[in-house]
Amino acid sequence: MARNKYPEVTVERILDAAQRLFLEKGYDNTTIQDIVDELGGLTKGAVYHHFKSKEEILDAVGDRMFFRNNPFEAVRKRADLNGLQKLQEAVRLNQADTARTSMTIQSIPLNRNPRMLVEMLESNRRILTPYYRQLIEEGNRDGSMHTAYAREISELMPLLTSLWLLPSVYPATREQMKNKFRFLGDMLEKMGVPLMDDSIRRLVEDFFAQMPEEPEGEQSEPSAGKNPPEAE
Repeated sequence: MARNKYPEVTVERILDAAQRLFLEKGYDNTTIQDIVDELGGLTKGAVYHHFKSKEEILDAVGDRMFFRNNPFEAVRKRADLNGLQKLQEAVRLNQADTARTSMTIQSIPLNRNPRMLVEMLESNRRILTPYYRQLIEEGNRDGSMHTAYAREISELMPLLTSLWLLPSVYPATREQMKNKFRFLGDMLEKMGVPLMDDSIRRLVEDFFAQMPEEPEGEQSEPSAGKNPPEAE
C-alpha cells in the first residue's frame, strides 16, 4: 500500500472536519464515523493512524484554534497599550472567541482523565506561562503593574484558571465558580496585578452561565486508567 506523502494535509483535513462537526453537533453527538463521513475517501483506520481517540482530536482542535487566533500574539506588539492593558485585552479576546469558548466548555468533562490533565498542565506551563510573564514584566517596567512575583503569578495564573476553576476537577456550582473568580481578582490586585475590570467580569460571568451546572457537593471521580470506549 502506498504511504501518504503528505500526512500533515490529512491531519488538517481531519481537524477541519472535526472542528466543523463539534461546533455544529457538539462533541458528545459527534462520532469518529461522522468525522470519517465528512472526509470523503479516508477510512476510519486512516483517522486512527493520526489520532488515538476522539478526545485526542478535540485536544488538537483546541490547540490549533488557539494558535490560529492567539490573543497574546494579537496584543504583544501594540504600542497603544501598556502591559496591564495588553494582559486585559488578551483575556478579553480569548473570552470573546465564541468558537474556542464552545470547545473549552465541551472539553470540561474530558479533563477528569488524568492523561488529559497532565497534557493540559504541561501545555500551559510551556506555552501560556511565558506569555503571562512577558506581559507582567512589561507592566512592571511601564508602571501599570507593581508586583515582586512576576514569575510566580505567571506560573499560577494558568494553573488556577485551567485547573482550580475546572468543575470536573474541583466540583462547584456556577455561583461558587463566580466566587472563585472574584477571589482570583482580589488576590491578583493585592499582588500588584489589577487584572479584572468590568468588561472582563461580564465576559467571564457569561462564560460561567454557559457551563453545565455541577450540583453542590457532588464529587466526580477521575478516570484512573485508559480512556473509556467511545460510541462509534
